[in-house]
Amino acid sequence: MPEFLTAGLDPDFVPYLDGLALQRTIHKEVVQGTRPDTCILLEHEGVYTAGKRTEDSERPDDGTEVIDVDRGGKITWHGPGQLVGYPIMRLPNPIDVVGYVRWLEQILIDVCADFGLETERVEGRSGVWAPVGGTHLKIAAIGIRVADHTTMHGFALNCSNSLDPYETIIACGIKDAGTSTISALTGKLVTPAMAAERVKARLRDIAKVEI
Repeated sequence: MPEFLTAGLDPDFVPYLDGLALQRTIHKEVVQGTRPDTCILLEHEGVYTAGKRTEDSERPDDGTEVIDVDRGGKITWHGPGQLVGYPIMRLPNPIDVVGYVRWLEQILIDVCADFGLETERVEGRSGVWAPVGGTHLKIAAIGIRVADHTTMHGFALNCSNSLDPYETIIACGIKDAGTSTISALTGKLVTPAMAAERVKARLRDIAKVEI
């Protein structure tokens, strides 16, 4: 079962590069065996980050800065109102990256259910999606990296954030689907701090099951 480190929630938003440096420090310690598996939970200051598969056409068209990072996936946004989780965990052999992503998705599906929001997976697309009006809206994005058998990066769960930042990018490279938040779809305010408590509980439960 991982430890949890809350690195900063509203109003203590964490600059992205500070969060990345913290990830790298903890990743090194977990790899070396001097620290147990650890899940970092935080809210970032507003920022766009681009995974290795991001195409130029998917970036902001207004010159907004984008930080390129060493994770899978494409471009996304992080910022206030969104819970970001970085589980830094050693994976068992043989390493099953797809299985790990599905494991994260299930945690987030369960968290959304705790707040009364039905979500599901969509075939061929990572993340967690809410079925709405014959289509799907993305509620959580997932992008990871595995180095030395140990995970980095993780998930971003839209809780109460503005959706305006998604208007200038093609989020996750998906042109035919939109995004939403738990708060918008349930009509109830759900903050990252509230969601963080449910993530901890759900991760503790599901961590007992082999990834």
